[in-house]
Amino acid sequence: MVQELRPGDPRMIGPYRLRGRLGVGGMGQVFLGLSAEGRLVAMRVIRADLAADPQFLVRFRQEVAVARKVSGPFTAPVVDADTDGPVPWLATAYVAGPSLDDAVAERGPLPTWSVLKLAAGLAEGLSAIHAAGVLHRNLKPSNVLLAKYGPRMSDIGLSRASGPSALTHVGLPVGWPGFISPEQAEGREAGPQGDVFSLGAVLAFAATGEGPFGTGSRMALVYRVIHCPPDLDRVPAEVRPLVGRCLAKDPGLRPTAREVLTETSAARSMPALAAAVG
Repeated sequence: MVQELRPGDPRMIGPYRLRGRLGVGGMGQVFLGLSAEGRLVAMRVIRADLAADPQFLVRFRQEVAVARKVSGPFTAPVVDADTDGPVPWLATAYVAGPSLDDAVAERGPLPTWSVLKLAAGLAEGLSAIHAAGVLHRNLKPSNVLLAKYGPRMSDIGLSRASGPSALTHVGLPVGWPGFISPEQAEGREAGPQGDVFSLGAVLAFAATGEGPFGTGSRMALVYRVIHCPPDLDRVPAEVRPLVGRCLAKDPGLRPTAREVLTETSAARSMPALAAAVG
């Protein structure tokens, strides 16, 4: 959802004129930008404290380079960036459509066929980025955009800008609590199967309106991800076994993204996701 710019917001970032606010991310604010040629982009503007951190900037440059490698029908590709200016920023293609987070908040959980359609699209996107040697590491409902012709993932690989298994100053992992894998929650290196765990959590959210590890403080959610089974009682029976396998604590017991895609391939012939979110 695009909101009006607030007093004090910049009006220009690089060559892009800002047209509104799209939200706030872990690294800073996100604006809707317009190029001189009329192209709309999502502008991620880095927070001042992070922009002043030399180590962060090194990682940010690396992650922008990684994100540029990824482009496909289920991603929001990088189109421009300034990693060396006084206000670092990243521009990705703007995807018209609500985030999964907003769609569920406005209309409630998705119907079962839409959850299967979502699973197929996200699994195809994850398969493509994993084949390119890239990890998402921060798949969550607000990073899933429900476009007209299928879901799009944003912020691919960019959670690594804070380190692949970085911890905050209070000893908690970087990432969205309740949607990161147990290995990432413990500060261990997370591979492609970590993204599959996040996929399972996103699908549970889409089907029920809540994450599979409930709500609460960041510390409580991290504890449940590591030690407690997910609550899948309200997940429809048609998708519950798949979601449960994705949420296995042991990465070796989870399916690959390609296996999830194979299992949900029949969903490709179903109506577009836009039909479920209006």
